Amino acid sequence: MVMTVFFRKEKDRTKVQVKKKNDPSEIKEKDVPKYPSCLFFQYNTQLGPPYHILVDTNFINFSIKAKLDIVQSMMDCLYAKCIPCITDCVMAEIEKLGMKYRVALRIAKDPRFERLPCTHKGTYADDCLVQRVTQHKCYILATVDRDLKRRIRKIPGVPIMYISNHRFNIERMPDDYGAPRF
Repeated sequence: MVMTVFFRKEKDRTKVQVKKKNDPSEIKEKDVPKYPSCLFFQYNTQLGPPYHILVDTNFINFSIKAKLDIVQSMMDCLYAKCIPCITDCVMAEIEKLGMKYRVALRIAKDPRFERLPCTHKGTYADDCLVQRVTQHKCYILATVDRDLKRRIRKIPGVPIMYISNHRFNIERMPDDYGAPRF
């Protein structure tokens, strides 16, 4: 807390800021974003077939290592039509990786993938994906990155697709949509 003190003498007319010590018994306020109840799964009607799945860079790389066809494996996981979506930031990230990841770049340029343009500054893909998922609750996020998963779990109504045991699995998907339970 900062208080401003004024002095009456002419030479001391400058403002002096005096800091108060924080009281440990004082109630601390915490700013937590409030989400409407319509975003939770039992009310989230935006999430349904055909599923729009936002794909992260490492998800493409790990699916290549596991020798999985992305679109077919997504359909096998969700038992419905899936439209993989890739943002400009993710494409830029794959292009920056160079020749070692040319197979991932070729897969990302597949016509079955829907390209989503980015209007923000910067090309950090994780922030882009979190922002898009926060604004539009109709996406499933496909990632293997632990930090990104941790950030997405804080947003209600967003399922996460990941790779385990050489197949795609879905986390936090409601039973109403037919997602398999393992």
